[in-house]
Amino acid sequence: MIAKLTGTIDEIGTDNIVLDVNGVGYLVFASSRTISAIGGVGDGATIYTEMQVSENDMRLMGFASGSERDWFRLLISVQGVGGKVALAILSALEPGEISRAVATGDKAMVARANGVGPKLALRIVNELKDKVGTMATNPVVGSGGAIHAPSTNSADAVSALQNLGFKPAEASAAVAAADAEAGDGVTLDALVRLALKKAAR
Repeated sequence: MIAKLTGTIDEIGTDNIVLDVNGVGYLVFASSRTISAIGGVGDGATIYTEMQVSENDMRLMGFASGSERDWFRLLISVQGVGGKVALAILSALEPGEISRAVATGDKAMVARANGVGPKLALRIVNELKDKVGTMATNPVVGSGGAIHAPSTNSADAVSALQNLGFKPAEASAAVAAADAEAGDGVTLDALVRLALKKAAR
């Protein structure tokens, strides 16, 4: 199993790159986020990889970070999500944004990705929340570096901000920041007010 490649970028396509590793060119499929992050033709690059094997195809998927690869593995574990759809989601959302979407049940954020409809987005959010748990999917660093899990009111607070006209990503980020500051036991009303202050900054 190939876990990581380090070499020189030979070619860059719309959804793939060719990485030259000691004279061997590896065709690596990647999200647009990874392709824009790793550099240009002739640059040295290190790519985390995952091999996908099917009945009639074998593809090497590449990622700019280990966390992106971890999310790819989680995404393809959901029924109906193949490598192409998983890369589309990772092109549209950063790993932290996927974490917040899963933790808060924000299917609209996941549905921003090409090829992901409302039903599939809902399945992704529900299945991944069951698989990885709230604490794992949305760790927020609070004061003193403590890891803080979202409160039970997070999803309702995100929905409230969206009803006020905020975009899904903006609402999720503001609520996550407010949640980390407010701590456990915060009421929905207080969480929404604090999130509005965070969003206004």
